[in-house]
Amino acid sequence: MAMANRQRPAYWYSETRVPMGARMLSAVYAGITGLRRRFYEKGVLRSHRSEVPVIVVGNISVGGTGKTPLTIAVVRRLQQEGFRPGIASRGYGREDPSQPRWVDGESNPAKVGDEPALIARHTNAKLRVDRDRVAAARALVKAGCDVVVCDDGLQHYRLDRDIEIEVIDGRLRYGNTRRLPAGPLREPIGRAQRCDFRIVNLGSNSAQSNVGAGFGEWPMKLLARNAVPLTGGRSRPLASFGEQRVHAVAGIGDPERFFSMLRGYGIAVVPHAFDDHHRYTEADFEFGSRLPVLMTEKDAVKCADIARDDWFSVPVDAELPEAFWVALLDRLRAARD
Repeated sequence: MAMANRQRPAYWYSETRVPMGARMLSAVYAGITGLRRRFYEKGVLRSHRSEVPVIVVGNISVGGTGKTPLTIAVVRRLQQEGFRPGIASRGYGREDPSQPRWVDGESNPAKVGDEPALIARHTNAKLRVDRDRVAAARALVKAGCDVVVCDDGLQHYRLDRDIEIEVIDGRLRYGNTRRLPAGPLREPIGRAQRCDFRIVNLGSNSAQSNVGAGFGEWPMKLLARNAVPLTGGRSRPLASFGEQRVHAVAGIGDPERFFSMLRGYGIAVVPHAFDDHHRYTEADFEFGSRLPVLMTEKDAVKCADIARDDWFSVPVDAELPEAFWVALLDRLRAARD
C-alpha cells in the first residue's frame, strides 16, 4: 500500500503556535548557519572560483518549489544560444552518495538520483553528481563546458557563483518566515533579496490563479499538456482524462501541487502522496482498484521496470517571460567577459 507522505508541520504555513522546542532549535540553527555564512563572506572559509561562469538555481525554503523544470529550461535556453552548459548536482537520495558519477539519459536513477536522471534525459547536457560541487564544476570545465548550472546548492558557499536564481512556491511562499525547524526556511528572507533573480512558481493552470508574482519577481508557469505511457506508445492529451477517476502518484516536495494541477483539468483524483525521492516497488501500487495511474516525471523515471500499460507520466515545461531570458543572458555574457 502507498506510504503516507511525511507531513510538514501545520504551524509552518499557518498561524498555529510554534512549539517551544522547535523555537529553541530554530534559534540554534539560525545561529550556526548565520555564522557559517559570515565566515564565507569574510574569507574565514574559502570559496572556490570556477574558470567559467556559475549559475545556481536554488531556494531558501525546504521542499519542492520547481527547481528541476527551471533548471531544464535554463540549460535548454543556453544550448539554443550557443553555450555548452554543464550541470552540477548533489544527486540527493542516490545509492553510494560518496561516489561521483557522470549522468546521461540511460543512467539508473537509483545510482545517480531521480532529478539528475530526469534533467539528463531532457537536456543531453554533461551532468556530474558529486557532494563536492567544486569538484563537479572542475570536472565539467575539463569536459568542455563553458557554463556550470548548479541544480540546487544556494547554500553551498564553497563554490563561488556569478548568478543566483531563487525559486519560490507561489502558493506556500515562505510560510511563517521562521527558520528550521520552527518554519520552512534554511536562511532568512533577507538572503533571498540578494539573489540576482527571484522566480515565482505560479503552478500549471487556473487551480492556482489566486497566486501571482510580486515586485522584483519573475513569474513561471509549469505547463502540462500530455500524458506519456511509461511502457511506450503515443501520448494522449491530459485533458482526455477529464471526468475520469485516476490514481495520482506524487513523491515530490509538495504532492498537492500535482494533484491540484490534475483537478484543474477536471480529472477525478485519487491521491497517493509519497515521500520526496521515494524508491517505488510494485507493492506501492496496490491501490485496491484498477484505474489509470498518472504520476510526475520525477516518479516515472524510477518506475520503468515495474510499469503497466495504463501508467502515465505527466511532463511539465517551464514557461517564463522573454524579458527574463534577455536579462539572464545579458548577466551571463557580462560574467563571461
